[in-house]
Amino acid sequence: MRAVWYDRTGPARDVLQLGEHPTPQAGQGQVLIAVKASGVNPSDVGMRGGVSGAPMAYPKIIPHSDGAGVVEAVGPGVSASWIGRRVWFYNGQRNGRAFGAAAEYIELDVDLIRPLPDEVSLAEGATLGIPCMTAHRALFLAGPVQGRTVLVTGGAGAVGHYAVQLAKWAGATVIATVSNADKAERARAGGADHTIDYRREDVAARVRDLTGGQGVHHVVEVDFGGNAASTLASVSLNGSVAYYATKGSREPVIPAGVLMGLNLSIHGVYLPVSPHEARRRAQADIIAWIGTGQAILSVAGTYALEDCAAAHEAVEAGTKVGTVVVEP
Repeated sequence: MRAVWYDRTGPARDVLQLGEHPTPQAGQGQVLIAVKASGVNPSDVGMRGGVSGAPMAYPKIIPHSDGAGVVEAVGPGVSASWIGRRVWFYNGQRNGRAFGAAAEYIELDVDLIRPLPDEVSLAEGATLGIPCMTAHRALFLAGPVQGRTVLVTGGAGAVGHYAVQLAKWAGATVIATVSNADKAERARAGGADHTIDYRREDVAARVRDLTGGQGVHHVVEVDFGGNAASTLASVSLNGSVAYYATKGSREPVIPAGVLMGLNLSIHGVYLPVSPHEARRRAQADIIAWIGTGQAILSVAGTYALEDCAAAHEAVEAGTKVGTVVVEP
C-alpha cells in the first residue's frame, strides 16, 4: 500500500516520506479499513515536528489518529457484517501504535470504529475522532449539562465548535469565547447562546453579566494556562473546569485558596487514556447527535496523500476552520 511516514522529527517537507509500505492484516478482534479520509490533528503535527523534545517512540511512524473509510476484511472474533460498511475511527496512531491513518489501509480493534451514516461524507467522518470525542469528554466528565450554563473557550475551533454543538444538543445554555466576528458567527451557528470576543471584552465580567453574577457551572477550556485567571473568575460555586490544552503556560500558577473556596474541580483531558467506558459513551452520543441531522462537521480543506506535508503546514498555520483532511 501507499503510505506517508517519518523516521525523524522536523519540518513536514523535510521528514515526511511517501512510499510503499506493507499492507496490514486484520488480527484477532480487528478490522481492515480502506482509508478514504484521514484527519490531521494538532497533536499529529506536533509529534511529527518533535515539539515535546522527547525522542521518537518508534523508529518509523505513519501519522494521524483519525479517519474514515470502508471495512474490507475482518479478523477472528469479528462479525462479517462489518465488511463493506462505511466507518469512522480514532486512535490510529497513538501510544502503543506506530502506524496510523496516513495510508491506504489501517487495521484497528473493532472497538475503535463506528458506522458512518450515508448522509455524512467520508471527509466529514474524518473530522470526528479526537476533536469530537475530546469535546464530549471535556463537556460531560463532571456530570450532565442539561439546564446548566457552559462556557466553551475557543468556541469556533475544531474541538470547541463540537463542544458548543454537543452542549446545546444536551440542553445547556452555551457561552463561547471567540477572537473575531466571523468566529462569533460560526459559534452561534453551532448553537452558542452568547459569544464573547476575548480580544475586545473582559471575559469574566461578561460571563458574570450574562449569568446574573453567578458564573457558569462548567468550562470546556482550550488553554488552561493562558486563560486561568479569567476562567477561574468565570466559574460558579461548586463548578468545574475541563481543559484539553494549555499552550499559554505549561506550568501556570493557580490560586489554591480560590479553588478551595469555590469547591471547584479541575480536570485534565487526554482522550487516548480516558476511561474506556467514557470513550464508548462518546462514540454512542456522537452517533445519536449526528442522527439529528443538525451536526456541523467542518472540513477545513482536503489534500492528496502526496500533499501530506502541505496538509500539516495548513494545520501549523493556525488559520484553519475545522479539520484538515488527507485523502489516500
